Formats: sequence, C-alpha cells, structure tokens
Amino acid sequence: MQHDVRERHDTTAEPTIGQLVSDLSTEVSQLVHDEMRLARVEMTEKAKGLGVGAGMFGAAGLLALYGGATLVATAVLALALVVDAWLAALIVTVALFGAAGVVALRGRHRVQVATPPLPTRAVENVQRDVAAVREAREHSHQL
Repeated sequence: MQHDVRERHDTTAEPTIGQLVSDLSTEVSQLVHDEMRLARVEMTEKAKGLGVGAGMFGAAGLLALYGGATLVATAVLALALVVDAWLAALIVTVALFGAAGVVALRGRHRVQVATPPLPTRAVENVQRDVAAVREAREHSHQL
C-alpha cells in the first residue's frame, strides 16, 4: 500500500529542476527542428517562384532583343529612303558600334572602381568585434 501512495505522490509532485531542464532542452530541440523544416519548405517555395520569375525575365530579355533588332532594321530602312541601302546599313552599324564602345568604356570604369570586390566595411566591423571580445575576455581574466 505504501508503494501506491508513493506512485500517486510522484505523479502529483512538482517536477524537479533536472526534469524541467531536460524537458526544456527537448522542447527547444524540437522547436528548432520544426523551425528548420518550416524554413526549408519556405525557401523551396521561394526558390520555385524565383525560378519562374527569372525565366520570365529571360523571355522578356529575348523579346526585347528581337524588338531591338527590328528597330535597327527599321532605322536602316528609313535611312535607305534618303541614301543608298548599303550606306544606310553602314551608318547604322557605325552608330551601334560607337554606342557599344561608349558603354564598354563606362562599364570598364565602373569595374575598376568596384574592384577588388571585398566587403571592406564588414571586415572592419568583424575585426572591431573580435578585438572587443578579446578585450572583454582579458578583462574578465584579470578579475
């Protein structure tokens, strides 16, 4: 009969600190696992949407390329009303190569300004953080 009393007492007794910590650890682990699973599902859904969006941008770029080619042909045909067709084509070609050269030079300048592509501010911040942690650690050892 004493055994029954102990069993009833154990089931109604407050959990120990060890049991609470164990339960907390298990629940936190499960929570983290569930959150990681949710994040994985969410990232998969977003990646699918991103893939569809990127494909649509690619299609738009291809259509814009065809539109640009048609516009160039229109410019040649319009200019051919004033000068010979071969000269119209040559004028449009020179204009396109000139524009391409200007864009290439400006692009090269931008690349030179942006290199090397290192996150200098982030590196400096991390170095400051590491120094602060070292200083705090040394200060705590002195105490």
